[in-house]
Amino acid sequence: MDGSQRLAGFRAKFRVDELLVASTPAWSWSVRPGQATLGCGVLSLNRHAAQFSEVTAAEMADLSGLLGKLERAVQSAFGYDRINYLMLMMVDHQVHFHVIPRYAASRQFAGLEWVDPGWPAFPALTEQQHDRRTDVLALIHQELQAACTD
Repeated sequence: MDGSQRLAGFRAKFRVDELLVASTPAWSWSVRPGQATLGCGVLSLNRHAAQFSEVTAAEMADLSGLLGKLERAVQSAFGYDRINYLMLMMVDHQVHFHVIPRYAASRQFAGLEWVDPGWPAFPALTEQQHDRRTDVLALIHQELQAACTD
C-alpha cells in the first residue's frame, strides 16, 4: 500500500472530511468518531507521513496556529480542565494526534452526562461514550464549529 492509499484509508477510518472542524494547508482537526471524553478530536497531517520526523518546519509552524484555535474552541464549547495530545501511531501509520479534553467532573451536553473515567491518570481511550446516539457526533461537530467562529 502506498502513502496516498494509507492517507485515504486513515481519513476514511476517522471520517476526517465528514467531521472536519477546522483545517490549515498542512493539518486537519476533526471530531474523533469514538468519544473517550466530550469533545475528543483527531489532529492529522494532510499529507502522508509515517514518522513525526518527516513533518517539515513549515508544517510545524502551521500546527501552532491551529492548536490555539482548537484549544480556544474546545474550552469555549465544553470547558475542559486539561487537554492531552497523544501520538500513538501503533495501528494507523499516519502522523496524527488524538486530542483528549480532560475533565475533573462530569459535563452535560446534548442531554447526556459525560464523564472522564481516567481522570486524573491516563485517558480511557477504549471508552466510546454515547456511541449508540447516532446524532451525538454531529452535535459535537456543530458545537465546535460554532465555537471556532466566536
